[in-house]
Amino acid sequence: MARRADPQKVETFYNSVKRHPGKHKGFFARVLDWHRQKVERTLVQAEDEGFLLYEDEKGRLWPFGEE
Repeated sequence: MARRADPQKVETFYNSVKRHPGKHKGFFARVLDWHRQKVERTLVQAEDEGFLLYEDEKGRLWPFGEE
């Protein structure tokens, strides 16, 4: 069974991506003081919770539909 997402952490991650669009996952791991693996898990959980993000061909994260 999948691990239940902490909505507050998912929202914190999403807001961080909105504040710093175009940064790599490692940047968010440092900013949030998380392990890189937690960023990977939270990225999947964010989509499950309806926070849409996308990763471009260079591995940078962006909020979907916002420029």
